[in-house]
Amino acid sequence: MPVPPSFRPAPDARAAAVLILFGEGPDGPDVLLTERAATLNKHAGQPAFPGGRIDPEDDGPVAAALREAWEEAGVEPSGVDVLCTLPELYLSRSLHRVTPVAGWWREPSQIAPGHPGEVATVARVPIDELVDPANRLTVRHPSGMKLGPAFRVGGMLVWGFTAGLLGEVLAAGGWERPWDADHVEDLPQEVLDLASRG
Repeated sequence: MPVPPSFRPAPDARAAAVLILFGEGPDGPDVLLTERAATLNKHAGQPAFPGGRIDPEDDGPVAAALREAWEEAGVEPSGVDVLCTLPELYLSRSLHRVTPVAGWWREPSQIAPGHPGEVATVARVPIDELVDPANRLTVRHPSGMKLGPAFRVGGMLVWGFTAGLLGEVLAAGGWERPWDADHVEDLPQEVLDLASRG
């Protein structure tokens, strides 16, 4: 997967990892998403892949992604087959270099928010919903600046880094269907208010 120049990591960025976890759910193939608690200071209320910083005791990004998925959503690491790691991506807003880890949920476990102060929702979102053109849009800031692709699925507006990465992965997997990138909507005020925290 090519990395655009703006996403190439800075050397002093903090290392982090996320788990892109695919599985076979009740409604067909799906992917696991969380929604951050609205009370957080950073990324409040934002849908995301399970993940976080790589701790010193983690054995690299794969271990960190699996640990975070267990802590945030109750995903048993032993039930996940790691498929690959994707190139590091730089998040300039939070000064992190993020390694996406792709996995297959061979033996799904019961999921639930692991810590209510950090995670509000955990959801298995069907791929069919994600690639439905009716659920895709481009979001913009009220200033008029386009912020990139987004998905409206499972009662969530998925945007920002997570939506961009999800779009790339769906395209790479051959799942993407043509959608109207010119369907542009402003980010809702409540989303802007939460995002303004950091």
